[in-house]
Amino acid sequence: MASDKAQKENKGRSGQMAAMRQVLRYIRRYWFMVGFSLVLAAVTVVLTLYVPILTGDAVDLLLGEGMVAFPAVFGIMKKIAIAIAVTALSQWVMNTCNNHITYHVVKDIREDAFERLQKLPLKYLDAHAYGDIVSRVVADVDTFADGLLMGFTQLFTGVLTIIGTLIFMLVTNVPIALVVVCITPVSFLVAKFIATRTYSMFKLQSEIRGEQTSLIEETVGNQKIVKTFSREEAVKSRFGEINDRLQDCSLQAIFFSSITNPATRFVNSLVYAGVGIFGAFVAIRGGISVGRLSCFLSYANQYTKPFNEISGVVTELQNALACAARIFELIDEEPQVPDGADAKVLTDARGNVALENVYFSYVPERKLIQNFNLTVKPGQRVAIVGPTGCGKTTVINLLMRFYDVDSGQIKVDGTDIRSITRGSLRTSYGMVLQETWLRSGTIRDNIRMGKTEATDEEVVQAAKAAHAHSFIKRLPNGYDTVVTEDGGSLSQGQKQLLCIARVMLCLPPMLILDEATSSIDTRTEMRIQNAFAKMMEGRTSFIVAHRLSTIQEADVILVMKDGNIIEQGNHETLLAQKGFYSTLYHSQFEG
Repeated sequence: MASDKAQKENKGRSGQMAAMRQVLRYIRRYWFMVGFSLVLAAVTVVLTLYVPILTGDAVDLLLGEGMVAFPAVFGIMKKIAIAIAVTALSQWVMNTCNNHITYHVVKDIREDAFERLQKLPLKYLDAHAYGDIVSRVVADVDTFADGLLMGFTQLFTGVLTIIGTLIFMLVTNVPIALVVVCITPVSFLVAKFIATRTYSMFKLQSEIRGEQTSLIEETVGNQKIVKTFSREEAVKSRFGEINDRLQDCSLQAIFFSSITNPATRFVNSLVYAGVGIFGAFVAIRGGISVGRLSCFLSYANQYTKPFNEISGVVTELQNALACAARIFELIDEEPQVPDGADAKVLTDARGNVALENVYFSYVPERKLIQNFNLTVKPGQRVAIVGPTGCGKTTVINLLMRFYDVDSGQIKVDGTDIRSITRGSLRTSYGMVLQETWLRSGTIRDNIRMGKTEATDEEVVQAAKAAHAHSFIKRLPNGYDTVVTEDGGSLSQGQKQLLCIARVMLCLPPMLILDEATSSIDTRTEMRIQNAFAKMMEGRTSFIVAHRLSTIQEADVILVMKDGNIIEQGNHETLLAQKGFYSTLYHSQFEG
């Protein structure tokens, strides 16, 4: 148990240091602003420490009743006013610099995180909850920004105040300054005690918050499914369990961070009392004037106050670094293997596709596709059928190179797709999936997604070919109607028609239709099938379907089971074999 705890602490410290190094790397880009902020902090501290000296000098000019040197006192008051005005201006400019640094660093981190998201392989996104990723990029970065801003605002001035005050005290009176120095280690012990316990708690808090965000996003996005299967109580129970864990770790983190203030205030009181008592004895013996003693008492307050602030900053920095570690985990994830320098740009693809001895599995210990071989001639229509989980959609993922094969190769026009740029490969395919995807924007923009330079007339023709024109014209603003990512009030079938229209507009040399008409009524499906037949003429097409009535005209039907092709042929040939395909077909149409 002790060794496990020590390992966790060592891992936490190493993670904290790694996060700190990466934060400094981002801050380094704004070194000039950081240096200027340090100069302003130094000016602020020096002037703040100079004011007590002036105050002490003024006190020493109050010799007794009727013995006040008013001209000298007024001169000192003018100096104090100037010092306070310059200090205020320096602090304002310094805070402006700190805000500039913080929010530019946060902007850079968010941009790097979002850029990395575009480069991450799909297997990372498939393995991580979307809500957790969103929490890292949004909530964790916001928390990091708060801690970083507090660090810049208070850490610089705090450290400089401690150093400056100590120098001024040593110059003024060494014995009293030594009293302050002897009590100072107590503050460091308190800060270390708190810091070592808060980082891991705040990191756990961020992780659980990401889990909670993921559950909320999943539940809200699938509210119909939750209600349909009466899962309200189960979801509430799950949310309650996560919420309880978040409460527990948050309370622990808040408890240790909240003892910072009273603990450091206690140390402050010790320092002030020590300076007051020891200084009084020195003053009685004539070792220091009353004015200088008042100056020392002011320094005692100023010396200990930064410890109070720095302890609070340390707590916030623990939280900030814990959040930064999570966002840096995302930024440091291995991106997908980039296209090679000699990668070929696929242009004017003929549609000759070959899969040779392909092996692939999502998880190494769970075999999926094994020794898969297929040759597709240009213009052929290839249908892929089989039970759920047999690898139909996986074949599509491999063709589009969303995943790379474990062994073997996939060729397009005789070239291994790993030697072809991903962009040109995917541009050569047109995809219509069972799951529709729209982006926030107008209907016209959504249809134009694959061909942004298309004219309005081309967009309308594509919509008519997809049988989407009639329902689009019924919308409030027709093709200029704005829809959200979830399609708003559009039905699932209407969203799928828009996705079909998108492909109709591009007409790439190869097509992938994965349950493309699953959400469309039978009458519209018949029209769409005719449009598809026209669209597929001369184009290599891969059709994944459960409804076997939609693939009877395919040139080749591949029957898959457990990642292998168990039957191959056209519709009539496979029925005549009275094998697995025949069983599937008759199970759909018997009776």
